[in-house]
Amino acid sequence: MCALIVGSLGACGSSPTHAPVEDRTPAASTTAPQVAPAAAVVVAPPKVETGQTIVQARSRWVGVGWDALPGLQQDALGQGWRAWIKSCERSASMPPALSTLCPQAMALANADAAGQRAWMYRHLQPYRVESLQGETQGLLTAYYEPVFEASRTPSASFSAPIYAPPANLASRKPWYTRKEMDTLPEAKAALKGKALVYLDDPVDALVLQIQGSGRIRVQQPDGSFRNSRLAFAGTNEQPYKSVGKWLLDQGLTKDASWPGIKAWLARNPQRQQELLWSNPRMVFFREEALSESEVDAGPRGAQGVALSAGRSIAVDPGSIPYGTPVWISSAGPQTQLQQLVIAQDTGSAITGAVRADYFAGFGPQAGDLAGRLKQPLQMWVLWPK
Repeated sequence: MCALIVGSLGACGSSPTHAPVEDRTPAASTTAPQVAPAAAVVVAPPKVETGQTIVQARSRWVGVGWDALPGLQQDALGQGWRAWIKSCERSASMPPALSTLCPQAMALANADAAGQRAWMYRHLQPYRVESLQGETQGLLTAYYEPVFEASRTPSASFSAPIYAPPANLASRKPWYTRKEMDTLPEAKAALKGKALVYLDDPVDALVLQIQGSGRIRVQQPDGSFRNSRLAFAGTNEQPYKSVGKWLLDQGLTKDASWPGIKAWLARNPQRQQELLWSNPRMVFFREEALSESEVDAGPRGAQGVALSAGRSIAVDPGSIPYGTPVWISSAGPQTQLQQLVIAQDTGSAITGAVRADYFAGFGPQAGDLAGRLKQPLQMWVLWPK
């Protein structure tokens, strides 16, 4: 397991979770929880050495004092801490400097925010994330897990197939484009019998592919319904092209949000196939059962852990390693964020030093945020001393 159709659209759909109207969601809607400010228990941060620099492949980190982190005393921390513990359960995927702290972090799972904050002060050093050229402000977008009604068999009502990877996917790189999959006999033959389910709208199928994962609700023969997840299982390795940008470039619309795209299609239904074919990239899926205990869990990100709504972000791993606790600050018309998050995912559009895609959760409200969020971002990594 990304954001607006024109910008990062195309993000998380290329990672093992995911993609918004970028390239990157159950009957009930789950979005990033709104956390009330913590009680005013203040633990004074210690003096730390500032100015130290750590250089990564696509960023540099500059040591700062804890007082540089906006909202540090207000974040309740607990939800971010639980997301961090999920990363620690796959500590082998984390840098050794971080993984060695996991036993202590896990022991504080049920501690209050003041205790967790005091531990952070003792063991972690904040570093401001900058580009290699010294830029400290970047971009925050969001992605989510859409939810769709689906059918096991095609019909007039459910005609948009969602495919598992074809057997010969690895034999041809890149594989057939989206248009070729719809028109070439050899591509159609390779996809025969590979449809997992059918959705009722080809544009919703595109949304699913862009997000990179989603939930489906399928009626069973006995009339009951089964909820499951469609998880990212590969792509045709064709380049991602934003359908929103395709519309904008031709002057066909001024609104490249998903509602804007669907409004344009309602006026121009005869051009739907043309719009879909403008993006040659196709994402393939595998179906995963959803147990009762997993209903509120997100899809697995690139680190291999279940994403946490409002506390997981996708990053450029050349800037920030998986499993790293990160402090983010972002203010804009869609949301105000000053909180602890964990780097647990990536995406094809998530590149650069100060760049993050915020996992908003699943369902319509999360989708609305993911489709609109595009605002300035500052980031600080919290790294072992």
